[in-house]
Amino acid sequence: MILKNRNFIFSSESVTEGHPDKVADQISDAILDDMIAGDSSSRVAVETLVTTGICFISGEVSTKTYSDIFSIAKRVIKRIGYTKEEYGFSDATVGILTSIKNQSSDIAMGVNTSSDHEQGAGDQGMMFGYATIETDDLMPMPINLAHKLTKRLAYVRKEKADLIPYLRPDGKSQVSVRYEAGVPKEITAVVISTQTDDIDLEQVRNDVREHIIKPVIPEDMWAKDIKIYINPTGRFILGGPVADTGLTGRKIIVDTYGGVGSHGGGAFSGKDPSKVDRSASYMARYIAKNVVASTLADVCEVQIAYAIGVADPVSFMLNTYGTEKVDREKLEKTVREMFPLKPTQIIKHLDLLRPIYINTAAYGHFGRVEKQRQVNFNNKSFEGFTWERTDLADKLKTALNG
Repeated sequence: MILKNRNFIFSSESVTEGHPDKVADQISDAILDDMIAGDSSSRVAVETLVTTGICFISGEVSTKTYSDIFSIAKRVIKRIGYTKEEYGFSDATVGILTSIKNQSSDIAMGVNTSSDHEQGAGDQGMMFGYATIETDDLMPMPINLAHKLTKRLAYVRKEKADLIPYLRPDGKSQVSVRYEAGVPKEITAVVISTQTDDIDLEQVRNDVREHIIKPVIPEDMWAKDIKIYINPTGRFILGGPVADTGLTGRKIIVDTYGGVGSHGGGAFSGKDPSKVDRSASYMARYIAKNVVASTLADVCEVQIAYAIGVADPVSFMLNTYGTEKVDREKLEKTVREMFPLKPTQIIKHLDLLRPIYINTAAYGHFGRVEKQRQVNFNNKSFEGFTWERTDLADKLKTALNG
């Protein structure tokens, strides 16, 4: 999204790892990780629902390994911070229900590799990737700051509890940025809704402003008339799955670019990388980020579309919104030649058959500052967020500029 001839305000939201939908996402991805760790050829499509005292897990799976679904779910719930019975949802008392069946043989026939069949896309659909020069991580500023606020809430709750000792796991943020001719100029509004113990509202608002908002929002970006809303309903004690049923895949805008650009509608969590909803979205981001990192364009949006069971994409589009520094058609042609787009190629190039996914399931799949950190799983380390690399930016620039 870039509107060169307009001044406007754009808002994006984020949610904490304790938000019910994100609890569901993390459980689904933890199960996926466990299955991939035991059998990298696993086909996984797992959905989770969490509500008062209950976690229901269903889906379709084809795997040679055994996963202890009950223990995985409880471990995730504990890791997030739902450890007290007074929350109405805790690792010690939650009931785990499962209904997991085999993957459809009709789908497997079109997706699995055989002697006479190249691995096809796990579903039809269109996937988008986006990058912009607005921030150092080449993400839109509103979602970048919204994620930083919710991560700060979790960090203070878990690591700096002496600062705000009464925080609970559920929470949301929202940031509004004023743009002039497509360039971010100032923050006009910040919204924080955070679950707490029964604490005086003014103390909550003072503490959150001092220890959450001020360390995250750059002081030179504050508008003179900035509006700050902290727990605007006046009370947020009852939260988490007790107050709001959570479902896997219901925060697709939080997971991507905060409403900037387009979205194909597919969710990520609980899906193995044969599902192009996930893997092709990662590749689309990888392409867009390398284009912007190469300085060949200030903004880049990529669309890739697939037919189920077919390896080659049915379409590919690259949009630079008029910010390109080279011929756009030549840029698109070079990208098509340089970046792999078949499912098996994407999986291999981004090294996606690894248990890295639970760490993508909160605070967004893109633009993460820990994009190249090591992810620990069963005492093993894996490089995460490979789609955030810009390792082809120089090669792309050389190919276009000679």
